[in-house]
Amino acid sequence: MDKSRQDKIRFSKTAIQALTLPGPGKRLTIYDTETPKLALRVTAAGTKTFYVVKRSGASMAWLKLGTFPEITVEQARKAAALALGEFAGGADPAAARRAVREEPTFAEAFEAFLDGKRKRDGIALADKTKRSYRDVARLYLSTIQSKKLSAITREDVKAAQRKAAKKSTSQACQAVAVVSSVFSFALDQETYSGTSPASRVQKNPPPSRDRFAQAHELPYLLAAVAESDQRDYFLLSLLTGARRANVQAMAWREIDLDGAVWRIGKTKNGTPQNVPLTNEAMAVLNARKAAQQAAHKAGKSDKAMSPFVFPGTGKTGHLVEPKKAWSTILTKASSRRLLDCLVCDERITADERERYEGLLDTAPATAGRKLLKLAAAVGIDRADYDMTDLRIHDLRRTLGSWQVKTGASMAIIGKSLNHKTQQATAIYARLDLDPVRQSVNTATSAMLEAAGLKDKADVVALPKKRSAA
Repeated sequence: MDKSRQDKIRFSKTAIQALTLPGPGKRLTIYDTETPKLALRVTAAGTKTFYVVKRSGASMAWLKLGTFPEITVEQARKAAALALGEFAGGADPAAARRAVREEPTFAEAFEAFLDGKRKRDGIALADKTKRSYRDVARLYLSTIQSKKLSAITREDVKAAQRKAAKKSTSQACQAVAVVSSVFSFALDQETYSGTSPASRVQKNPPPSRDRFAQAHELPYLLAAVAESDQRDYFLLSLLTGARRANVQAMAWREIDLDGAVWRIGKTKNGTPQNVPLTNEAMAVLNARKAAQQAAHKAGKSDKAMSPFVFPGTGKTGHLVEPKKAWSTILTKASSRRLLDCLVCDERITADERERYEGLLDTAPATAGRKLLKLAAAVGIDRADYDMTDLRIHDLRRTLGSWQVKTGASMAIIGKSLNHKTQQATAIYARLDLDPVRQSVNTATSAMLEAAGLKDKADVVALPKKRSAA
């Protein structure tokens, strides 16, 4: 039998495709110069198969990894590294082959990550975080779900990144971060021994967001909030600076009405939080509780009153993020700023403004579209009136920003917003609620004064929900 011809080259897609096929009845064996023991056998029919070649006792073991181009050079190198690691640990060829075969797929490693990952304080991933990760995997990582971990390449990760980037930069970063987290967890659990394909993928994180409601925007924003069916939710989000998920799930048992404190058992960072409640926040809560008790009594129901401040009809039992209501608020606020611009520039008359105001009450989306067209036609810059870039989370940032504007220290702000950093944790632990309450009260007063709803040193009832005309 003819002996196989042997040679060494640096494996690459181009180099392998350029190989000259051996003659009939012969085969060509090529070794990689970059990965020891990695070989490629080429037959006269053009079949190209990757192997790991390792001495086992008196004989040579040929461990098949897969055929080219079904597996790439990079994937073959990763599989070879895994097999050689098994050999180094004393495994026989059958055990090494089994290790390659039994390596988890990305989908399997992903599920193990969701189930087993723990934060530094030992707390498991929150359900909301798991849902977010699952969404990322479903939308952007479908092509690698069935692949073994060692078969996933940097190009696979970069392809997922490009796909996610079509939606947003943050989604692209999230896709890469999920892959990186899964591989890191697999390495920690010793279910994978290679390198992470996400480790050298360049990330382009979005710029940090610093948007908050400015003084000139607050009158429009709070006026629109006052007209919303979700007025109380948005007001408490602003007045407490709490995360929106916590405000949505706010329960009456968590609120100390006598002490004016909201005790949140678990926040996003895994720690509890005591939120001092301003007089304005207490007024909202007291009115809301009285209304719920009256409605429950009038209904003469045997069922207990909802335990939530913001009851909902879904499976959670409480309000789920009211995106539609927020969109309507921003449309109204932006439209009214635009109306002021149009009036000041004498682009519309007082009667025309009145008609637009009526349309905003009955059909805000339609009014918003009409006003956008009018603004474009007369050359008014959108930056002069648009507030639709505000997000619900920016209400939380607004309180913190106004605390800065009114002179609060970074430690006080971190305590009031339940931020968690290594540098500040020790300082936060020494703070009590009195300076936090004073800072929140000061910031609240400044915001309401800027909105024209409160004179200095006065406590004022916040705007009530307007009835549609």
